[in-house]
Amino acid sequence: MDLKLKCLSKTSIIIFLVFLFGFLFFSISYAQSDDDKLKELNDKIAEYTTKIDEAKGKQKTLASAITLITNQMNLTIAQIAKAEEQVRVLETEIDELSKKIILLDKDLDETVNIMNVRVEETYKRMHMPSIYLLLVSNKFSNFFSNLNYIKTVQAHDKEVLYVMEQARLNYDQQKQLKEKKQEEAEKLRTYLQGQKRMLDQQKAAKQDLLTLTRNDEKKYQDLLAQARAEFEAIQAIIAGRGDEEKVKEVKAGDVIASVRQGSFCNSSGSHLHFTVAQKGIALNPFNYLKGIDHDNCSGSGKCSEGDPFNPSGNWEWPLSPKIRMN
Repeated sequence: MDLKLKCLSKTSIIIFLVFLFGFLFFSISYAQSDDDKLKELNDKIAEYTTKIDEAKGKQKTLASAITLITNQMNLTIAQIAKAEEQVRVLETEIDELSKKIILLDKDLDETVNIMNVRVEETYKRMHMPSIYLLLVSNKFSNFFSNLNYIKTVQAHDKEVLYVMEQARLNYDQQKQLKEKKQEEAEKLRTYLQGQKRMLDQQKAAKQDLLTLTRNDEKKYQDLLAQARAEFEAIQAIIAGRGDEEKVKEVKAGDVIASVRQGSFCNSSGSHLHFTVAQKGIALNPFNYLKGIDHDNCSGSGKCSEGDPFNPSGNWEWPLSPKIRMN
């Protein structure tokens, strides 16, 4: 019975090692194929990023503006394809890890069962007096054979204990690796959703541009001049060249301005220009304002998100919620 158990344990160890090396070989071959695809997608991303950098600041014609938006869309499409490929690879790895964990769990259970039988048998033999072994032995030589057998069994028990501990460690490592990859996949899925929203916004922006200009270069130049005039007017206010003067120091809760009704400063509709500046240098107001109920309508189309809305400070807003950011 002892010999049979020993052979079974060695067979389990050999099968486990063959499985492990087979899994590693498959993983390496699979990873090479995935790396080639990801490299191709990275090359596309680099290509479109370069085109966008070259086109920035050159949107002087309608055609160049459309080309810029098209390249931005192509970049986003490539980024989406890369993220989808990364998610697919991670999902495949997670599936393989799940299968491996099941086999490791089974192997661990078998090793524990073998060890339980061996511990019981060893306990009985260790507590058997030497004089009893001598009496039950047919020959004096059998007495030494039995003693050597007990020593062999004890050495084998140590080997089984070592295998069991290694199986447990490997099981824990694979579970941790699976959890880590699941977290990576979830982050990528969130990123993927954001990129798809961005692509929808870029498509809408391109369509809006074509709708507004109707492929008319003069119409585009008029819109471009209007946008530049509004930008320069806002920059002038930030730089202190507006119609303004320091009246007094203010504290939280003091009224410092009111919403202007109608058009003003090249902007249409009732609105409020809000700026945070220090020593004439404009600062990001979101670093000072606290979170608030809002609608982010800074993108193209009907109230779509364009610019990020991420206040992280502790200042109160100059307007009561709900805030609409255009």
